[in-house]
Amino acid sequence: MTLPADLSPVRVWDRAVRVLHWTLVVSVALSAVGLIALFGVHQPAGYVALAAVLLRLVWGAVGSRYARFAQFVRGPRAALRYARAVAARREPRFIGHNPLGGWMVVALLLCIVGLAVTGWLYTTDMFFGDETVETIHRGLAWTLLGFVVAHVAGVLFTSLRHRENLVAAMFNGAKRAPAQDDIA
Repeated sequence: MTLPADLSPVRVWDRAVRVLHWTLVVSVALSAVGLIALFGVHQPAGYVALAAVLLRLVWGAVGSRYARFAQFVRGPRAALRYARAVAARREPRFIGHNPLGGWMVVALLLCIVGLAVTGWLYTTDMFFGDETVETIHRGLAWTLLGFVVAHVAGVLFTSLRHRENLVAAMFNGAKRAPAQDDIA
């Protein structure tokens, strides 16, 4: 049995986006767990996270259509319009990231870079034991936790609102084909 054209899945997130996404999930989780158990994992996991972010930044410039930041990072006005549409329960469905999701990607990536840089600085002779660097690193860690919670909440909210499993889509790369009122 074949699906009607409007129900056929469309490839959205390519293999590189998905592998880098899950690499970030695992490395950030291991880095956090490495503070209370699995000692010795925190720092290497942070470097893996940084490498994944750097690769994602490159792929965001040269990758496939939905991997490119130019496709899903929209201006503040577009994000505000989208937020108002969400509040009014009239938000359009996006095939790639919606405007708020696009900004969440940017926030998560920047926060991870900040964590990696401050974590590395803390290991240098110049900043070892520096209270300011430690405070910034800790603040970024808590900020990242907040962003992760907001990201997961946004994914669950959007999955329910548009009746599609975005977590599954981040594993298999496919989403329901766009309807006429969806935005590519």
